[in-house]
Amino acid sequence: MGVLLILLSLIAAAACYSAFAWWLPYDSKRYQDYRAAESCSSRAMGQGRTDCLSTWRLTVEETVRKTAGKGSSYKATLTDQDSWRGTVFFGDPGPLLKRLEPGDQVTATVWRRDIVVLGKDGVRQNTSRAPRDELQMNAAVGLLAALVALQVFVFGAVRLVRPCDYEPFTWNPYGKRLLITITTVCFGVGLPAVWIGIPWWSVPTVAVPVVVYTAGLTHHRLRRSAAGGV
Repeated sequence: MGVLLILLSLIAAAACYSAFAWWLPYDSKRYQDYRAAESCSSRAMGQGRTDCLSTWRLTVEETVRKTAGKGSSYKATLTDQDSWRGTVFFGDPGPLLKRLEPGDQVTATVWRRDIVVLGKDGVRQNTSRAPRDELQMNAAVGLLAALVALQVFVFGAVRLVRPCDYEPFTWNPYGKRLLITITTVCFGVGLPAVWIGIPWWSVPTVAVPVVVYTAGLTHHRLRRSAAGGV
């Protein structure tokens, strides 16, 4: 069991590495490129460039605005005058999607072959493909993987070093409480960081001390409870 836990911790550590070494820098660079993109010139359009912003007039064929918790779906099916037909997705129904009806003419902003914005009568809404400055959530996910990797590694190492005396490093209650704490703290810091707009590195700066303190406090209470019960 100790070896298995350590192997699992390596998987979580690999996920953490991917989040901070690839996913976060990729999203950051993509957002910066999008913010710096300019409208396509006639020459750029002729060259088939995709790193500029082009606009197209499209017709709404169908919209879906379904709010049902995890089953929510917000999308619009679009067509042009030729044979093209595609569907764009949104994170919520407003401000534009809730106004659209079949037959409406919309302006689509395209960047790198993705429709990133729809507009009509001055009302614009980003699609799910629009790059966003939400690196705080990338950091929250990466930090979650790092802390889970650390927790699982410690639990596995204790089982290897003390195979007959590894309490309280068990799933119930210490492991379960730690996992709940890690998940709650990471997303509890990451989501407000997105809303407030503070830098992504504030997520580990705030979350790590909270998790470490809670882990130590929980460990101390469990040891004291076990000693009192003897």
